[in-house]
Amino acid sequence: MEIVEDVVIVGAGIAGLTTSLGLHRLGIRSLVLESSDRLRITGFAFMTWNNAWKALDAIGIGETLRQQHDMLTSIVVASTFLDMPATEISFKYEVRCLQRRLLLETLANSLPSGTIRFFSKVVSVEESGYFKEVHLADGTVLKTKVLIGCDGVNSVVAKWLGLQKPAFTGRSAIRGYTNFKGGHGFEPKFKQFIGKDVKSGFLPCDDENVYFFLTWTPASKGEELEHDPVKLKQLVTSKLKDTTDEMKSIGEKTLLDGIVPSPLRYRRPWKLLWGNISKGNVCVAGDALHPMTPDLGQGGCSALEDGVVLARCLAEALLKPGKEIKEKVDEEEEYKRIEMGLKKFAQQRRWRSFDLISTAYMVGYIQQNNWKIINFFRDKFLSRFLSGLLLSKANFDCGLLEY
Repeated sequence: MEIVEDVVIVGAGIAGLTTSLGLHRLGIRSLVLESSDRLRITGFAFMTWNNAWKALDAIGIGETLRQQHDMLTSIVVASTFLDMPATEISFKYEVRCLQRRLLLETLANSLPSGTIRFFSKVVSVEESGYFKEVHLADGTVLKTKVLIGCDGVNSVVAKWLGLQKPAFTGRSAIRGYTNFKGGHGFEPKFKQFIGKDVKSGFLPCDDENVYFFLTWTPASKGEELEHDPVKLKQLVTSKLKDTTDEMKSIGEKTLLDGIVPSPLRYRRPWKLLWGNISKGNVCVAGDALHPMTPDLGQGGCSALEDGVVLARCLAEALLKPGKEIKEKVDEEEEYKRIEMGLKKFAQQRRWRSFDLISTAYMVGYIQQNNWKIINFFRDKFLSRFLSGLLLSKANFDCGLLEY
């Protein structure tokens, strides 16, 4: 069975749903394909910097989410093995820790019924004149004017564009989520601890919920990725032994199903300089475009930026002055407009993605390096500089939806 759509988005994650909602706000219908049977809440929460809140406001859901998440006041960075005072930098703008479940549910609930199609695994993409044919695992064939890949680090669409698979950094991460019934009592601050080859930290989301993380370089294959929940929690406890009582209590109180491990992967930034972010009427966004290490806290934030910019560029290509998609249009002309719109998106996001990937990798390398000389300069002189990088990359405005 063949179905014809104007816009097909692969992946109902942050980038995919943000793009779909942005298009909906501008009067363009899209179909979002999700391979699983529900919205996937991987990672629990993420740091939501000022640039992300500008994107959320652009698509009209910022205020709803603000009411459910506390504002953070500062970032505090401390060494776990050097006897020296912690570095604290106050936030001059809006920063919160956003729960992924609430974000994805708010995005999905803001879309028209039927926009998201679950159990829709894409297996291949083929040319069909000025359209693309999207083949699903159940035999369905979708024909679309525009194909957008927001399908993560293992993106089928990115592979079709010729982008290489993301590379492993050699580091691993654990993300966790802890609920303190009756209140946790922590200050509204982002606290980060730099140890010997281990970085950890936590952020309150609201009065009861706390998100925490730790990253490290596995010393052996056996330590790389432990998926047994009990052993995984034991690993968390051992990695947090040199941190503060607050940090240790969060790890201890986390339930077994509140911990997720993952190897850290990134797209080599120079691959974005000559790789295809878009080709014809196809493009990628989110982790399919710029998978990065979590050291800047910009993965989810930049996905929100992508969605706003992509919706704006596509609307400019698809809509006539009356803000409606033309019923009768020359297919070749429309294809060329779509192609130019996606090229404009790629142009606007290429250097931003390059910058974030490169800076995140560099920050992670310095903060988790084993060389004594680097550790000395990092903890004595670079702590405030590295924290300042997080703030500087958040000072970005993706703009409004209107074009």
